[in-house]
Amino acid sequence: MELYIDRLTKQYKNKIAVDRISLSLTKGVYGLLGANGAGKTTLMRMLCGVLKPTSGEVKFNNIDVSHEDYRDALGYLPQDFGCYPGFTAMEFLCYMASLKGLTKQRAKKSAVELLELVSLSDASKKKIKTYSGGMKQRLGIAQALLNNPKILILDEPTSGLDPKERIRFRNLISQLGKDRIVLLSTHIVSDVESIANKILIMKDGQIIDKGSLAEIIRDIEHKIWECKVDSQSADRMTSVYPVINIRQENSHVHIRLVSEERPCETATSTSATLEDLYLYRFSEVNTYE
Repeated sequence: MELYIDRLTKQYKNKIAVDRISLSLTKGVYGLLGANGAGKTTLMRMLCGVLKPTSGEVKFNNIDVSHEDYRDALGYLPQDFGCYPGFTAMEFLCYMASLKGLTKQRAKKSAVELLELVSLSDASKKKIKTYSGGMKQRLGIAQALLNNPKILILDEPTSGLDPKERIRFRNLISQLGKDRIVLLSTHIVSDVESIANKILIMKDGQIIDKGSLAEIIRDIEHKIWECKVDSQSADRMTSVYPVINIRQENSHVHIRLVSEERPCETATSTSATLEDLYLYRFSEVNTYE
């Protein structure tokens, strides 16, 4: 099982949204992490065949993205998931299943199983307009799974969810990644850190980091420092170093930052996290890239 991406590019007039990305994805959960505007949604829409690339190719087990067999293997939850508010969850899933070519009998069976999987069985006969944001997102996951896809692409699935719903979502996605390729796009670092087997960091249309959590934070290991300084020193340090976090503590300022060497006498070295790497990569002050 392989999703093969070769020099995939999308250009809009003078702007390159996705810039010659090449990847090979196999079974597991991949977290695509990047700031708004990094090109994540454009990349995912090309992987789904919704958007035609300027150049490059996408294949699953040597089947091109434009082929019907590729679409049969695909499940997609877009960032702005649309549904019919007057439908019940069961009606909506059966309708979506018919659009995907499932027989009536198979559609109903799949709908019942998926509503159970996403913990919506008790609300299956309620109108979607009565659902919370988290319930609608879970319904979105269910519709993406109707055809039992081998590729599951989820664009910002946890955006706007409360902490309890996000944990439920993460557990579900982790479970789904055991027997398929799951590509999860988000700017929420903790979601990626919790469930992704491999992490892809995207910036300005390119993949600038990829690998396991341990592999990608290796670049900033032994470069994360915490300092307790006065306000004047804090102002100087924030203009010089990529700052991860800053907070006021009475008469002092506590700063977490990235530096090749000890930034001040009171600085103590601390372990790096994915959030450190993310904020470092997208920091306006970055003297080491």
